[in-house]
Amino acid sequence: MEIFETISKVLLGLFSIYVMYQFVRSLRLVPNQFAFIVERLGNYHKTLGPGFHALIPFIDKVVYKQDLREETIEVEPQECFTKDNVKVEVDGVIYLSVVDPVNASYGVTNYRYAAVQLAQTTTRSVLGNMELDETFEERASMSREVVKVLSEVEQIWGIKVHRYEIKNILTPRTVQKAMERQMTAERDRRAIIATSEGVKGSKINDAEGVRAEIINISEAEMQRRINEAEGYAQEILSIAEATAKSIEEVAAALSQPKGTEAMKLQLSEKYLEVLSGLGRDENSVILPKDISNYDALMEGLSLKDLDEVKNKK
Repeated sequence: MEIFETISKVLLGLFSIYVMYQFVRSLRLVPNQFAFIVERLGNYHKTLGPGFHALIPFIDKVVYKQDLREETIEVEPQECFTKDNVKVEVDGVIYLSVVDPVNASYGVTNYRYAAVQLAQTTTRSVLGNMELDETFEERASMSREVVKVLSEVEQIWGIKVHRYEIKNILTPRTVQKAMERQMTAERDRRAIIATSEGVKGSKINDAEGVRAEIINISEAEMQRRINEAEGYAQEILSIAEATAKSIEEVAAALSQPKGTEAMKLQLSEKYLEVLSGLGRDENSVILPKDISNYDALMEGLSLKDLDEVKNKK
């Protein structure tokens, strides 16, 4: 009997300890940025926010603890094939957070694993539609496509995908060597093009310099000729004005008393001066038939008519 009593006391003590443990467990202190999912008799009852909460022992139970902070989830490297059948290895990082603790608990078994798997399958699908050269240039579009696909299940899974970043795109060594040769050839091509453009520009500049020089010389020559022509025209105009003025002065002098006699005297002097140079070898002169008949020469100048006109006035 004593044995049974001892066993009963031990069992009663263990039961009391268990009851006390359950009462203690019914008191919950939820940290900030956490949400606890409570089930009552196996059914969802409520979500506990930050703070102190008291549950009913043996009836209420915290089954899920969801962290509402943004998480960083590594996407393991995976092998993919591009559109031109090149095998590449791609890995990335997902940034997400829980926005609906209930759906994150009941909408999917493990939202982290599900998000990683969906990101990997989407990445393979996107890479399959791109050639190798495009994969290095279109990382941003690939990331946007993965985020777009994940956003379609956000409400069901109770999560929010903020962004997806591709970390590395690794290619086989043979492909890397081919790409290095291609880049080297491209750099050489650009260097040749740059050199040829430099030579072309130099020749163009030289040609433009020669052209500008020729234009300047021709303009200078044109201006010189214009200046000479204007000078010659001015000279002719000045001579004509001087001649006209001298004619007017001669005419005015002839109208004066004794003007005709003065003109005859001056012409006689010029006549004698010319006759004095006839003997020179360098002179060629056309003379009238009788150079000794001075009176006939004077009559040919019609000076008498001038006297008659002056007398009539």
